[in-house]
Amino acid sequence: MTPPTISLSLFFSLSKKTPKPSDSTTMASNGGLVISFGEMLIDFVPTLSGVSLAEAPGFVKAAGGAPANVAIAVARLGGKAAFVGKLGDDEFGRMLAAILRENGVDDGGVRFDDGARTALAFVTLRADGEREFMFYRNPSADMLLTPEELDLDLIKKATIFHYGSISLISEPCRSAHLRAMDIAKESNALLSYDINLRLPLWPSPEEAKHRIRSIWNKADIIKVSDAEFEFLTEDSSLSDETAMSSLFHENLKLLLVTIGEKGCKYYTKNFKGVVGSISVKAVDTTGAGDAFEGALLRKIADDQSILQDEKRLREALRFANICGAITATKKGAIPSLPKEPEVLALLKEAKEA
Repeated sequence: MTPPTISLSLFFSLSKKTPKPSDSTTMASNGGLVISFGEMLIDFVPTLSGVSLAEAPGFVKAAGGAPANVAIAVARLGGKAAFVGKLGDDEFGRMLAAILRENGVDDGGVRFDDGARTALAFVTLRADGEREFMFYRNPSADMLLTPEELDLDLIKKATIFHYGSISLISEPCRSAHLRAMDIAKESNALLSYDINLRLPLWPSPEEAKHRIRSIWNKADIIKVSDAEFEFLTEDSSLSDETAMSSLFHENLKLLLVTIGEKGCKYYTKNFKGVVGSISVKAVDTTGAGDAFEGALLRKIADDQSILQDEKRLREALRFANICGAITATKKGAIPSLPKEPEVLALLKEAKEA
C-alpha cells in the first residue's frame, strides 16, 4: 500500500478541538524511573529513499525527537519512563502526547502552548549517504517551556534524568533545562547527556560547542557519536587519549562513543574497551542511537552497580548495541524501537552463531 503523502497546507490548518489528555499515565512497574527532558516533534520522511528533500515526491509523518525516543525505548523494554517538555496545542501535539501514553510513558510533565506550533523536521538520507535536515521552529512550542512550568515533583522522582543539547539553544527553554537538571541532581538522580548535535539549529558552530560544553562537567553519563567526538575535539581518529583528556571529566561515571555498525567504545575511571554490534541491512538509522541510549539507561536504572562492573557493563552495552541495530532495519524511529523478546532472540542467535 502506498504511504500517504502530507500536504504543506496541513501545517497551517490544525484544529484545536481534540480533548486534552490526562496529566499522567500508568507506567511500567519494575526498575527505577528514567525521565527524558527536551523536544518531541514530527519527522517528515520521504516516501522515496535515497533522494534529497527537494527531490522527494511526498512525505510520511512520524513521531520523533531524541529525548522522547529514549523515553519510549525505555518503556518498550519494560522500564519506567516519563517525558518532560512542551508541545503545541494542536493536533500534532495531541497526537504526540497520545503516542507517549500508548507506549507506557508518563506524560504528566508535558505542557501545551496555544501560541506556538509543535516542531516539525524534514529528514532524509540521500544517495550519497549524507543526512539532510530542514527544521520548522520559529519558534516551536518546545523552545518556550519555562522553569515555572516544570513538574518538580515528577523530576524529583527520577533515578536517571536524561537530556540533549537542543534544549540549550534558546530561552526560556535553556533556563528550564538548567533548572530541571539541578532539581534532578539535588534529588540524587544520575544525569545522562546525549549530545545529539544538530548544527543547522545553532547560530554558529562556535556557539554550539560553547553551550554543549557549558554543562559538560555536571553529567554522570555522556554519549557522543563518532561525528560529535570529532566536532568537539577535532580528532577524527577517536583516540583513547583524546577521549580521556578532552571529554572525560573528574565526576563522570561513563563516557560512550558510538561508532555506527562497529558498536561503541566505553570509558570509566577504572576500565575502557570496545563492544561490537551485529551486522544488519540498514534501512533507516534515524533513532538507532536513541534505541541504544534507552536500552542502556533501562539497565542502569535497574541496577547502578553495572557502572562499576566491567563484565556486566559490557553485557548491557551488547544488549544496547543490538537494540540500535534492530531500529536501523526499519523505517522511522519510534515504530522501530524493539521490545525485549526481539532483542533476546537476536542475542541468542549471535551466541549460537
